[in-house]
Amino acid sequence: MAMIYKTTMKPGKTELLTAWLPTRPWYASTGRAPELDRSGGFRLDDPEGEVGIEFMVLTDRSGGRETSYLVPLTYRGAPLEGAGAALVGTSEHGVLGTRWIYDGAHDPVLVGQLLALIQGRAVAQDQCDSDVPDASVTALFSGPELPATLSREGLEISDTARGTEILVAGARALGPDGAPGTPPVLSVTRVLRPEDARDDACVAAGVTGRITAGWTTPDGAAHRGVFAALRVTA
Repeated sequence: MAMIYKTTMKPGKTELLTAWLPTRPWYASTGRAPELDRSGGFRLDDPEGEVGIEFMVLTDRSGGRETSYLVPLTYRGAPLEGAGAALVGTSEHGVLGTRWIYDGAHDPVLVGQLLALIQGRAVAQDQCDSDVPDASVTALFSGPELPATLSREGLEISDTARGTEILVAGARALGPDGAPGTPPVLSVTRVLRPEDARDDACVAAGVTGRITAGWTTPDGAAHRGVFAALRVTA
């Protein structure tokens, strides 16, 4: 179980993300610097205990409007080879020392655990407290079982104005004849919108799994929506 330390990070995560968000193709610029509020999220555990995994919701209040973004992050004690373009920045943790902070959609540990969460093999954890499950995060899965141990070479990642699409070549399900099927596609929502998050309203248009969770905007409004969706084709 991951330990949440009550300590400082310098620079802080919000400070780093204020500079990083405007560089993303899915960020809806207001022509001003982001004004970010933390609006929700959850954590997942790395089975190896090496990588911190956090799904953070940030609401940008710049330009007189509120837009909520999902920013999955990983925290590492050393650089992730081949992932320089996904580096958000480095920060000095008060207990653990230097941490390399990555856009988690580009980190195979986070992608593997997100697949495990969708399939019910991982449990979402509270964002702020250790050893506290977050029951508000719900998963639905109706597809074939997929492995959760991945390599960076097994991911093909596209960041666009619509969000992040991850072709998970390293997690092919086996077909009826035992041969590997087509790679699943994991879509990570970036601009969050309240949607029908009922489990019985899920599977459509080839979606075989998804994660839904909530967030609260600075005006006090509570929302739920789809954080990630999985498509597995035959």
